[in-house]
Amino acid sequence: MINFRRTIWLQLTVAAGLMLSASQGYAAQPDVGDQPGLIPDDSVQLEPEFQKTMVLYRTTEAPGTIIIQTSERHLYVVQPNGRAIRYGIGVGRDGFTWQGLLKISRKAEWPDWTPPPEMIERQPYLPRFMAGGPGNPLGARALYLGATVYRIHGTNRPDTIGTAVSSGCFRLVNSDVADLYDRIPVGTKVIVRQKPEL
Repeated sequence: MINFRRTIWLQLTVAAGLMLSASQGYAAQPDVGDQPGLIPDDSVQLEPEFQKTMVLYRTTEAPGTIIIQTSERHLYVVQPNGRAIRYGIGVGRDGFTWQGLLKISRKAEWPDWTPPPEMIERQPYLPRFMAGGPGNPLGARALYLGATVYRIHGTNRPDTIGTAVSSGCFRLVNSDVADLYDRIPVGTKVIVRQKPEL
């Protein structure tokens, strides 16, 4: 009986040790979301799927409309004749996805960043304010979505395009967001969808 108890105790100890080391390893993984001050690596090559390109795109929306397909990690700007300019994007991580209909309420070049209180609560190490510039997580341009805290913006982490790591914003590489910024006026309709339209 003593040997049986000792065997069970040993197995439980080993299992607890494995669970503890696994959870410590998970907690030690770096946050690949916002990294204030990091200068972007402009040598990062996006996968072909996430590079800016003209594509065939069927929709009843007017040319100039922005359609964001979060499940695809793509942002489309509707063009005439059944086409759209497609950009690769990074999207909100689990728990930070959303959908809706908004308009671009304002635009900014090299925007300053003031993380909202909800973000500071989740990530207390973030700065309370950061002036615009290459190390700013909002990147080279920002297009603000209605009266929400969400934006379409650049990034100082081009390696996160095609992933789900943000707190609900949509990020593009800086060259793409600058191109989008020049094409899109304030007041542009923005449709955010979780799944493609049938």
